Amino acid sequence: MRISELFAPTERVVFLHAHPDDETLSTGALILALRAAGNAVAVVTATRGERGEAMREYAALTPESLVAQRECELRRALEDLAVTDRAWLGTPPARAAGRPPRRYRDSGMRWVSPSVAGPSMDAGADALSLADVDEAAADLTAFLHAFAADVLISYDEFGGYGHPDHVACHRIAATVSGVRFVQVASPQRLGEPGQAVIDDPSVVRRWHTALANYPSQFRVVGDQVHHVGGQVQELSTATVLILGE
Repeated sequence: MRISELFAPTERVVFLHAHPDDETLSTGALILALRAAGNAVAVVTATRGERGEAMREYAALTPESLVAQRECELRRALEDLAVTDRAWLGTPPARAAGRPPRRYRDSGMRWVSPSVAGPSMDAGADALSLADVDEAAADLTAFLHAFAADVLISYDEFGGYGHPDHVACHRIAATVSGVRFVQVASPQRLGEPGQAVIDDPSVVRRWHTALANYPSQFRVVGDQVHHVGGQVQELSTATVLILGE
């Protein structure tokens, strides 16, 4: 399906993602297709990926320097994706009026199967997965209003591979009103009614350039991503979207 069949070029689109790299891995090709069609695109990142692992070359990073590394990687990737605007959830303009800035932190995770994640046993009190959904949704709403958004895109209820922060982003996005909510389909939901596939192979080179900005998290080898945990992900410019829920 062509991008123009789902999104008018005048529509302003916001993506909510859990950690730096999620926006490029799961929706980078879609973002580039939207930008090529003339849509303004913003990315709100919920956490800084504080509890993420790092590739062997970056294993010596302290927790603080890992965050700095991931913040830098995100900035460069969004530049390569030609993203119009960006924000951290909890920090103005993605913070509800009258509330002091806050930081939603990476909740951590554990593998419950080779490809499916589940909640960690030691998420901190300020973890995104434990945050008040209404508060986080109010923060997201503040950004949506500031950006004059028409469409919000985030995960479905399975969160892609089950990371608790991805699932939390779905709950937050689903709570927001006043914009059209479009979900990125997880493997469990592929092939269901009400889905559309956006695929623009012309963006593949620019997408791979954006992916290369995350050396602390994965390595791109041909048409595959080799993740820090050893998982291998096949790259495809096709994005399956769930409409109308």
